[in-house]
Amino acid sequence: MAKNETGLPEVYLQPGQSHLVRHPAILRTLLGSCVGIAFRAPRVGAGALCHPMLPNSPAGLSRDAGSRYVDFAIRDLARQFDALDARRSEVEVKLFGGGDVLAIACDASRPTVGRLNCEVALRVLKEEGFSVTASSLGGNCGVNILFNTETGEVLLKRHCID
Repeated sequence: MAKNETGLPEVYLQPGQSHLVRHPAILRTLLGSCVGIAFRAPRVGAGALCHPMLPNSPAGLSRDAGSRYVDFAIRDLARQFDALDARRSEVEVKLFGGGDVLAIACDASRPTVGRLNCEVALRVLKEEGFSVTASSLGGNCGVNILFNTETGEVLLKRHCID
C-alpha cells in the first residue's frame, strides 16, 4: 500500500475489484464504461470503493468473480457494511463513470455497457436502501477518481479522447 502527499495509505483498484477499509485511506481508480461506487460510513469508520465492469451477474459466482458485476458488487459491500452495524440510511454513496468511451459505431436503439452499468447501479442502490449523495455519470470521457475515506471527498479528473 503506497502513501500519497496526504500521508494516507493509497489503494489503486483495478477493474473488477472492491476494497473496504476501516482506517482513513485514499481509494483510487480509473473508469471508462465501468462505474465506481464510493461508500462511506463515518460512524463506524469505514469506507469502500468498487469498480465493477458489467451490469448483471450470473448466479453462483464467488466473491472475486462477482465483484466484476455492478449488482453483485453493491450487494456484497452492503452486506459488509451491515456486518459493521452501519445503517443503510447513514452510508454516504457517490457514483461515477459509466461513460461511452469506445470510438465504435453503435446501434442507437441499444443501450451501451456504460449506460446499462449506470442504470443497474442506480436501481440496485435504491433496492438496497442507499441514497446517492453525489454522482457524475455518462458522457464520453473516462474519469480518474480519488476517494478520501476520512473526509468523503472525491476528486474527479476527466480524460477525453478527441
